[in-house]
Amino acid sequence: MNLKDNYQHTLAEIADACTRCGRNPADVHLIAVSKTHPVTLVDELAKLGQIDFGENRIAELAEKRAQLQSKPVQWHLIGQLQTNKVKLLDADTILHSLDRVSLSEKLAQRFAGESLRCLIQVNCSGEANKSGVLPEALPELCDHVAKHNELHVLGLMTMAENTEDENTVRRSFTLLRSLSEKVSAQKIFPQYAGWLSMGMSGDFRLAIAEGATHVRIGSAIFGHR
Repeated sequence: MNLKDNYQHTLAEIADACTRCGRNPADVHLIAVSKTHPVTLVDELAKLGQIDFGENRIAELAEKRAQLQSKPVQWHLIGQLQTNKVKLLDADTILHSLDRVSLSEKLAQRFAGESLRCLIQVNCSGEANKSGVLPEALPELCDHVAKHNELHVLGLMTMAENTEDENTVRRSFTLLRSLSEKVSAQKIFPQYAGWLSMGMSGDFRLAIAEGATHVRIGSAIFGHR
């Protein structure tokens, strides 16, 4: 594996996807997902200019955060966070997986007097094995989260179904964009920036075409473990 070549190829693919749908590549941010890969590769990629890194598990993120030599790096937790692991989260990490009232309550307690940047995860595909609040329950969750000044909601996140059917994948991304527009119009989150965290190694081109602002790419850069 040549990490530098993989990284440059991924950046070129993102730029090409943006060009094809008339978007500015500067408006789409790459989150390099380093889960299960050693922190030495994170250091290597950071030295090439990558800023944003994502992890699925908070314990692995905390360990890499402590060991990392390169600066600056912005960490993103993209996997589900258990309430008993909230203590491992720090205010500098951006949480992409706020998906339930109980978690919002724990986070508000943990970051009392501080602030945590986060995104609400929505289960746009409707799959039972996926995390995320169901679309119809999103307004109620937003109302709960908006009560906590500690939680700065920047946008929404989703994962599309793992399928070759492009229409099925696009529907999830289109739905998230529509939901985000509704949340933005409500103006209940002062820091809301319309972030759309969607798209991974296999479907980021479709996500970009549907408005993704952040794509989470792992295997295309780091390879498979």
